Amino acid sequence: MNIDSLIDAVIEKEGGFTDHPADRGGPTRWGITERVARAHGYAGPMRSFPAERAAAIYRKLYWQRPRFDQVASRAPLIAAELFDTGVNMGPRVATGFLQRALNALNRGASDYPDVALDGRIGPATLAALDGYLARRGATGEHVLLKAIEALQGERYVHLAESRPANEAFLYGWLANRIG
Repeated sequence: MNIDSLIDAVIEKEGGFTDHPADRGGPTRWGITERVARAHGYAGPMRSFPAERAAAIYRKLYWQRPRFDQVASRAPLIAAELFDTGVNMGPRVATGFLQRALNALNRGASDYPDVALDGRIGPATLAALDGYLARRGATGEHVLLKAIEALQGERYVHLAESRPANEAFLYGWLANRIG
C-alpha cells in the first residue's frame, strides 16, 4: 500500500460533490470541505473542485504533515488506518487513537514508556511504536489496528449520541470507515 493508492481509495470513498444539511463541514467534493479548498487557493465552485487538487491536499495535510509517512515505514496497515481516520476525524484524533492504544498495550509501561496524548507523531510516539512492534512481532500490527478501530467506533457512536443530526452518518461511518 502506498500513499497514492490510499488517496485514490479515499477519493473514491468520499465520492463527488455533497452538501448534506446535517454536515457541519458544508459543501464538499472528494471529501475536501469548501473551507479547506479555499485555504489552499481554490476559488471556483465546489462542484468543479478537481480530484488532483484534493489529492495534493490529502498528501500534504493528512499524510506528510501528521507524519503518517513515518508510521508507514514501520507499520503500513496502521499508517493506512491513521490516514483514513485522519481524513474523516482529523489527524490529531487519529494520532490520539494510536497513542492511547500504545499506552494501553504497553503492560504498565514495562514494554516501553507511555507517550503523551498530544495528537502528534514525534520521536516518543515512534519509539513506542517501535517498542510495541519489537515486543509483539508479526501479529502485533493487527492487534494494534483492532485497538485503533475500536476507539474509532466508540467515537462514532458517541458523536451520534451527542448530536442527533450525526445519526444520519453513523451507519456509513461504521460500514465504510472501520475494518
